Amino acid sequence: MTDKESMDNVADTDQPAADTMSPSSDPQEATPQATAPRDDQSAVPDEPVEESAEPEQTLEEKLEAAELQARENHDRFLRAAAELDNFRKRKEREVSDLRKYANQALLRELLAVVDNLERALDSSRENGEPEGLTEGVGMTLKELLKIFDQFGVKPIESLQQPFDPNLHEAVMQEPSNEVPGNTVIKELQKGYMLRDRLLRPAMVVVSKEST
Repeated sequence: MTDKESMDNVADTDQPAADTMSPSSDPQEATPQATAPRDDQSAVPDEPVEESAEPEQTLEEKLEAAELQARENHDRFLRAAAELDNFRKRKEREVSDLRKYANQALLRELLAVVDNLERALDSSRENGEPEGLTEGVGMTLKELLKIFDQFGVKPIESLQQPFDPNLHEAVMQEPSNEVPGNTVIKELQKGYMLRDRLLRPAMVVVSKEST
C-alpha cells in the first residue's frame, strides 16, 4: 500500500467523528430557559387593618340614649298637641264670631230706621197727633227693637255716665255746675252694642267744669 492511499484511509475514518461532534444548529436549544418567579416571593404582604378607636357603647349608655330620645319625642308630641288644640280653639272662636256678627252690617243700617221711628214718635206726642198714628209708630218701633234684642243688639246707657271714648263720641262740651266734669249731659244719637262689640257709638254732649 502506498503512502497516499494510507493518508486517504485516515481522512475517511476521521470524517464521521467530526460530524458527530458538531454543535447544534438551533441557538434556543443551547440557551437555558429563565424560570418564572414564585408567587410566594412576589406577593406583597397585606397591611394590618386598624381597629376602630371608638369603644363600643355599653348597655347602660344605649339605654340612656334611648331614654333621652324618648323624652325628646314626648316633648315634640306635647308641643304638637298643644298647637293643634290652639288651632282648634281659634277656628271655633272664628266660627262663633262669624255666627254672632254675621248680620252686623245689616243691623247697623237698620239703626237709621229706629232713629227715624223714635223721632216720629216724639214729634207726634209733642204735636198732639192722632192717637192711632202715634200708637202705630210706637208698635212698629217696639217690634223692631224686639228683633234687635233677639240678635243681641242693646242700647248704650249714656246719660249721666262718665264719658267713655270706647262707647261715646263727644260732639261738644258745655259748662255745668250740676254734674262733675267729663260727664255725659245730653244724648244726641243713641249708641248700640252688638253683644260684646260696639255697633255704633253714642253721640253725646260732655260737661266741663265752669270757671
